[in-house]
Amino acid sequence: MKHKKYPLIPLRGLTILPNMVIHFDVGREKSVQALEKAMKKDQLIFLTTQKSTLLESPDINDIYQIGTISKVKQLLRLPGKTIRVLVEGVSRGRVIEHTLKHPYMEALVEVLEEPESKREKKREEALRRQAIESFEEYAALAGRISPETIFSIISTQKTSKLADLIVGSMNLKLQQKQLLLEEINPVKRITKLLPIIIEEIQILQLEKDISSKVKGQIDEMQKKYYLKEQLKVIKEELGESSEMNDEVGEYQQQMKDRVFPEEVKEKLNHEIGRLKKMSPISAESSVLRTYIEWLLDMPWDKNTDEKLQLANAREVLERDHYGLKQVKERIIEYMAARKMSNGFNAPIICLVGPPGVGKTSIVKSIAEAINRNYVRMSLGGVRDEAEIRGHRRTYIGSMPGRIAKAMKQAGSMNPLLLFDEVDKMGNDFRGDPASAMLEVLDSEQNNSFRDHYLEVSIDLSQVMFITTANTTDTIPRALLDRMEIIEVSGYTGEEKIHIAKNHLIPKQYKKHGLKKSVMKITDDALINVIQGYTRESGVRSLEREIASLCRKVATNLLEKNKKSITIGIRNLAEYLGPIKYSYELAFDQDEVGIVRGLAWTYVGGDTLSIEVNVMPGSGNFELTGQLGDVMKESAKAALGYIRSKTNKLGIEKDFYKTKDIHIHIPEGAVPKDGPSAGITLATAIISALTLIPVKKDVAMTGEITLRGRILPIGGLKEKLTAARRAGMSTVLIPYENKKDLRDVPETVMNHLQVIPVSHLDEVLEVALVKKIQALKVDQMLIPKEQGEVNKASIHS
Repeated sequence: MKHKKYPLIPLRGLTILPNMVIHFDVGREKSVQALEKAMKKDQLIFLTTQKSTLLESPDINDIYQIGTISKVKQLLRLPGKTIRVLVEGVSRGRVIEHTLKHPYMEALVEVLEEPESKREKKREEALRRQAIESFEEYAALAGRISPETIFSIISTQKTSKLADLIVGSMNLKLQQKQLLLEEINPVKRITKLLPIIIEEIQILQLEKDISSKVKGQIDEMQKKYYLKEQLKVIKEELGESSEMNDEVGEYQQQMKDRVFPEEVKEKLNHEIGRLKKMSPISAESSVLRTYIEWLLDMPWDKNTDEKLQLANAREVLERDHYGLKQVKERIIEYMAARKMSNGFNAPIICLVGPPGVGKTSIVKSIAEAINRNYVRMSLGGVRDEAEIRGHRRTYIGSMPGRIAKAMKQAGSMNPLLLFDEVDKMGNDFRGDPASAMLEVLDSEQNNSFRDHYLEVSIDLSQVMFITTANTTDTIPRALLDRMEIIEVSGYTGEEKIHIAKNHLIPKQYKKHGLKKSVMKITDDALINVIQGYTRESGVRSLEREIASLCRKVATNLLEKNKKSITIGIRNLAEYLGPIKYSYELAFDQDEVGIVRGLAWTYVGGDTLSIEVNVMPGSGNFELTGQLGDVMKESAKAALGYIRSKTNKLGIEKDFYKTKDIHIHIPEGAVPKDGPSAGITLATAIISALTLIPVKKDVAMTGEITLRGRILPIGGLKEKLTAARRAGMSTVLIPYENKKDLRDVPETVMNHLQVIPVSHLDEVLEVALVKKIQALKVDQMLIPKEQGEVNKASIHS
């Protein structure tokens, strides 16, 4: 085995085999240095192929380890530091070690000697003849190989050289050439080459058939083109204006009148130059016109002047929306920071909350407050990545993505873009749009967003992005990380009354042509509509019910010739029918085994009555009311705690053997789940076992552990609102949720006594009408055979 160090040049899109004579251009600095080093020594250089043609500076791992030791025959220096080099492949070689990376690449190369096979001479000769015959057929079909080259190849007697010369003259893929280069055994190499030649022959035959069919069609098209060109010249001679020249002139005038980024300007000049040379009737010219018009219509040089007057912004936000304090404060903070520092980028905010709470509508008010153009883009059901990034122009019917369309629609480079329902994007075989949104919603990357159709960079860094969602559970974690989450909770009853009076009723009056003088809704009737005809966090259903009242009043005014109608509690059912929803109120008296719990639903807070019955039996434990797995586990955890504290709670030690316990939560058709009913379940079971009633005006929420600790829960605002609506006076909450009380409206807190608790003992002390009496030693169930020893240990 021969080993020697050679300067190394990685080749892009080119594979050189032994016995090949070929020239190529060298322009990379390292490659030029390696070439000069070779010329100073023995003119030998090691040439190997890059695995990827896209890499500008390949590393050791980016090149194939087997290449060709070649001799430099001639150098020609071209303008621009480029050298054209003529080389001849000498022998195969394998990289043993990379000895140098800078200023040029050098490697220790092992010369690969070809084995001689004396046993397979007849097989080798048969393969050689078959290869020559197949190559002659290929050369006849290809028609681009000179007769001298063909004669030189077929007259070659050595199998190894024959295979290499055939590969060098054929138009094969780089991977195929590399595969044949790496095969050292000549017989195996020509065996692998034969199927490749046969496949290329079949492809050339198909190309020939297709070409003959297309030629007939092209002849007819050329005839039409020739006649139309003649007609065009005749029109020009007659002085008639050229439509194409007019269009090109209009495009060039638009470029003069506006300021474009350098990249866009170069692209426009290039494409308009192409359009000039095209026939106006060609199909491609219409595609090119559309592309040029898209580039010209984008608002590259247009911006709106932001209004950074905080007082005016507050006035606009308060005028259009009631509540939503956190959202409004965040916008005011942005405006203040922007006013103090011109380089402050707009935030990327995600408003998360139930339907109908005003997430989408407040964004429009934000755009007005800061004087930005507003565009809404719904992402619900979007499944194709191309809808965000656009389609490549190689496809028929391609078009820009939604981002580029939104920027064009906005007419400025600093609009407010609303991405509605960002949690409802999907993905399928066409790609994942959420992944494309990662670049859009990243303030560090979106200054050079590239649409596949436009093929130029779009600066989105000045755009203010706001997204909306009903839940964060379905938003990918990487996308969620790029957004500032603001929770938008549901409205309380008082907030809904305020919204109805100041926004919804005036809006419906105007829509139905009514006035305050002809229609009046009393406050009591409005409260009844909110509580009896709607069940939601937002106000959409409330607006529909108010619209229904307006329609019916308009009908009565016209049919019964009334001058005005007042809607109160007494006649409300005449217009809206019987009450649709009812809420549980506080019990009339203290009950044993019944406790009022608090729950969060997608339409707001609600109360749940948890009922427990204890009966003589064999220790069965039953749960009914369509409970979820988490709630069932909470009940088991509560029972586990009770069993560990029987003496302290005054309960028989073997109650779980002698009694059956049945827990039921009414409204069995409604699924129920969650850990926050833990302390409610425990209190109800203890009440049923001790026969101590629970106070009728106490409600509670909290997760329980096996040791009786109470863990925090979510949705506190909605739960306390539900407790107040049900007429409760005392609510027990986990101590760790005490910090969340600041988000609860004063109108709710003023009617409730909220008691933070950290252990079940505190819950029982407040919830039960009297204290539990612990069992004395002589009351506890102790097996007789254990004797006085156990009693003594209990006393101690």
